[in-house]
Amino acid sequence: MIDVLIAGGGPTGVMLAAELRLQGLAVVVLERDAEPSKIVRGLGLHTRSLEVLDQRGLLERFLEVGTTYPIGGFAGIAKPIPPNLDTAFPHTLGVAQTVVERLLREHALEVGADLRYGNEVVGLSQDDEGVMAALADGSHLRARYLVGCDGGRSTVRKLLGIEFRGDPSRQEWLLGEVELEAPADEVLAVMTEVRKTQLGFGAGPLETGGYRLVTPAPEVAEDRTRPPTLEELREATRATAGTDFGMHSPHWLSRFGDATRLAERYRSGRVLLAGDAAHIHPPMGGQGLNLGIQDAFNLGWKLAAEVHGWAPADLLDTYQAERHPVAASVLNNTRAQAELMSLEPGPQAVRRLVSELMDFEEVRRFLTEKVTAIGIRYDFGAGPDLLGRRLRNVNLKRGPLYSQMHAGRGLLLDQTGALSVAGWADRVDHVVDVSEELAAPAVLLRPDGHVVWLGEDQQELAARLSRWFGA
Repeated sequence: MIDVLIAGGGPTGVMLAAELRLQGLAVVVLERDAEPSKIVRGLGLHTRSLEVLDQRGLLERFLEVGTTYPIGGFAGIAKPIPPNLDTAFPHTLGVAQTVVERLLREHALEVGADLRYGNEVVGLSQDDEGVMAALADGSHLRARYLVGCDGGRSTVRKLLGIEFRGDPSRQEWLLGEVELEAPADEVLAVMTEVRKTQLGFGAGPLETGGYRLVTPAPEVAEDRTRPPTLEELREATRATAGTDFGMHSPHWLSRFGDATRLAERYRSGRVLLAGDAAHIHPPMGGQGLNLGIQDAFNLGWKLAAEVHGWAPADLLDTYQAERHPVAASVLNNTRAQAELMSLEPGPQAVRRLVSELMDFEEVRRFLTEKVTAIGIRYDFGAGPDLLGRRLRNVNLKRGPLYSQMHAGRGLLLDQTGALSVAGWADRVDHVVDVSEELAAPAVLLRPDGHVVWLGEDQQELAARLSRWFGA
């Protein structure tokens, strides 16, 4: 029997597949489309996602193809980056979603995942032992668990009957990669002028030639699964910018909206949801791609523990308990950013006030940590501020902390040399080393890098090891 079936071969699905393979599970990814998508929605990776990649030894391959930018502001309000952010990566990496997906797919294949394109899940049933997935070609596959990573219109979520609560799109944008006849300086001048009042418009040159163009649509389409025509994009661009730049020869065209929805629950028996299948929101701040990758990073080791049989009774349930509130927070801040970008007088007045507030360093820090996801703190009970947070990539005598986490196991960073993980050594690495950047005698990290214990008492450590890594 297959251990885990994953419906959806986008960034969330292939990231999850790789995490499960690191734990030794048999994983099959089923992607409906015959080949990877060419549509570029996400354009960058935030700080926490860069940390995630570094924890698995993948960051260098992304840095080779990306461009580093300062962390953006909030709702297009540009302000200086708050100093001394608690991270080794105080920047954004500009890299197209298609490239992110390709690199994650290559990693998943390297560690042994089975990726099958042109395979659509159209039905499922489950019992106490596993899940049976029905495919569009009439075949069936059985697995111990199934995870729906199949996007905002998730078939898996609909088959489960899980409510997708929230609001439909009130505004829509048209997006595409096209050729423009207008000279580059003219395009830049028009875009600069338009964006003084319309932040939803953009036209940026591509390294491969042509332009990526996004513009507000006149209305929300009745059938949002239908891509726009070139003439629709021309008309919308003329309405916003006063010109269509002589656009022609589209490489691809798409549309997106500001719908905001959150799945009522992330799990139904042996079927779970991750990424856009669990949450959709306005694109402000570029958080969607990152949120999905981080869902997979949280879920992978927990699901593997369940399959291997050593997971504590409620470990898999902590996936929803931890990630559902994070998604709700992202929905909230993207909604707020969308309102602040409205041209109406009321939102513009609030925007001016928020801009003034962002002159305070602590306000900028709060918003930056929220958008980049480095401010997340899971509820592990009372304790020091670091408890429940991810530990940044502190330097040890032997090198960076994250270089010790590539295998996806738990890690005890022991500065005392007097502690032990005996009994859990097959799940937790014991690193005896010191760091001038860490005040605690020792910290216990989950495979996703979050701190579940700080101290120097062996009995307390044993209790935490049992809590997160089984008896």
